[in-house]
Amino acid sequence: MTDQLNKYVFADQLTRAQTVELSTAWQTGLAHQNYPDSVRNLLGELAAAAVLLAGNLKLDGSLVLQAQGDGPIALMVVECTSDFHIRATVSLREGVAIPENGNLQNLLNTYDNGRFMVVLEPKPHTDLKPYQGIVPLHGDNFAEVLENYMQHSEQLDTRIFLAADGTKANGLLLQRLPGTGGHIEGTEAPEEPSWDRAKQLVATVKNDELLQLPAHELIHRLFWQEDLLKLDPIPVQWHCPCTRERVADMLRMLGTAEIEQILSEQEHIEVSCHFCGKPYQFDPVDCARLFIAQSDQPETKNTLH
Repeated sequence: MTDQLNKYVFADQLTRAQTVELSTAWQTGLAHQNYPDSVRNLLGELAAAAVLLAGNLKLDGSLVLQAQGDGPIALMVVECTSDFHIRATVSLREGVAIPENGNLQNLLNTYDNGRFMVVLEPKPHTDLKPYQGIVPLHGDNFAEVLENYMQHSEQLDTRIFLAADGTKANGLLLQRLPGTGGHIEGTEAPEEPSWDRAKQLVATVKNDELLQLPAHELIHRLFWQEDLLKLDPIPVQWHCPCTRERVADMLRMLGTAEIEQILSEQEHIEVSCHFCGKPYQFDPVDCARLFIAQSDQPETKNTLH
């Protein structure tokens, strides 16, 4: 099964590995978008990274990864909720050409002013406070940016590998766990710490392997000599809360006069969701109904008794 996060713990409990595979969820997110290939792939890598990082959090809320750029990409945002619902978007600068071989640096950090943010947004009913960590966009890709962030902000040794195309967005995370370790009951405690072995093995991973191999096969190829405890997989799905009703509420806020002005210049009004790109179309009859519905609301009168 794809569209899920898989988690593993090594026998000495000093290392964890995680994989994420997104196919249906990723294709759903792209259904109404038409990004250049290099932009699309970069967004897919960030989407996979968000799921991997969210898998390590005990948070009732959302993890948001956001890159603010000074190049052709002005903003790139991915959100992954604690329910593992994801959504993602990109804002491109108008009139700025996309490099033929687009990458993190020439798309987002052209003049070295780009910033990367990790934001934790707890739900309102919790006692937790929002968190925001900001680092420069140093590195050849998002994996390197996040490895630097985890090392300097969280003091965790982490290796991350990300790959995406038009059909898949996959990733692999290897992380050294704090503590003195131990071993899983029923297994022999290895002499050499698992982190030292595992980080050498994952260094051989290639993008093609990330995209083409099922996660369980990739893990087996890398760590077939290791005793791994596999945790229950977590399903991931694309979810954008946009609805026709929400768009209608937004149009009502514009008011009758502005709606009529727009319709005098074009046959209908079309609004696309900023996140998923889904288009919503309102013709003159639809627009008239927006305000008829408002006028049909009963008036409230104050009555003295």
